[in-house]
Parts: sequence; C-alpha cells; structure tokens
Amino acid sequence: MTSAFLAVPAASSCSRTAAGSSRHSPRNRYVAEVLQQARLATLLLDLLTPEEEARDEQTARLRFDIGLLAERLVIAADWLREREETGGLPIGCFGASTGAAAALIAGAARRDAVRAVVSRGGRPDLAGDALERVDAPTLLIVGGLDTTVVALNEQALRRLRIPVKKLEIVPQATHLFPEPGALEQVAQLACAWFVDYLARG
Repeated sequence: MTSAFLAVPAASSCSRTAAGSSRHSPRNRYVAEVLQQARLATLLLDLLTPEEEARDEQTARLRFDIGLLAERLVIAADWLREREETGGLPIGCFGASTGAAAALIAGAARRDAVRAVVSRGGRPDLAGDALERVDAPTLLIVGGLDTTVVALNEQALRRLRIPVKKLEIVPQATHLFPEPGALEQVAQLACAWFVDYLARG
C-alpha cells in the first residue's frame, strides 16, 4: 500500500502510531519508532483503502493518483489540527514512493501547519507544480544505486524554490534500503530533520 507519516512534536505522552497493511511494514514501523524515541508523535497511515489497494494491484493506477493521495494526507493533517492534543503543534510530512509527492502537495496546501517534509526513495517529481509552492524545509533521501530515482529527485530539488532543501544519497543503497545499515541511516536523517525544523516551528 501507499503510505505516509505525519509527525508532530510530542506533548508528554502523546506519542502514538496507528496500525494496518503498509502501516505494518517493518521499514515504516522502524522509522516511526525512531521518530517516537525523539519525542515526535507519529501517525502512520495508508493512503488507499483495502478495497482500493486490491483494485490497484490489478491496474497499478491508484498508486499514481497523486491528487487522491494528497487529498487524504491533507484530511489527516486537518484532523490532527482539530485535536486538542495536537492542534497547536507544527506538522512534518514523511512519504515514500508516490507518497512523497502526496506529502509535498499536502505541504503546499497547508503551508501554515506543515513545517518539514521528508521523502524516502520517493517520487517528488510527481508533485508537479506544487513543488514551487512548498514552503517547508524539504529533505529528499535516495539510495545511491537507485539511479533513476536519484535523477528524478535531482530534478525535483531544482524545482523547489525554498531556501532550505537537501538531497541526501545513501551510498550503496537500493530503492527499499534493505542493505545493512541503510534504513538506519534513513531514519536518523529523517529524525534529525524533523527534530530541527519542527522544534523551530
């Protein structure tokens, strides 16, 4: 499933992670745990319903419906803003694959709330013109051996008009970062980015 994170600075015992299919992915849960250890509350969600995911496995279309994915991430961000525990806190968006484009579009749509964006092995290029409206400091993380995605991230980085943006390439890592130590490096990079820019928010 296509999934994404929302992260906010934790207020006392507010650290939580939601649960589901891609939400159960060991990669995603590991990153969420690292964020939680840094006192960042996390909401880990799938952007497609189980029924949509079943259809998408046949057609591979919904995973590229970036507008739909972004709309659901915006709804989740608005839900966080309406809750008493998280309403006044800055939000960070973390997306992988096409979820990265959704995270960037959500950041552009909720510029007053989203204060940091991180993409892991993502397709930020699919955010299109929204790249030029993103205000939040943005970190793009790509495996060094994922050469096609590296090139797409370099193109997206050039389109971002924000002063704080960075492309981090994890050496000798492929698309899903299965190599020893690669995912740990991704998690630490994302965590440091969120801690820095959400704390400023």
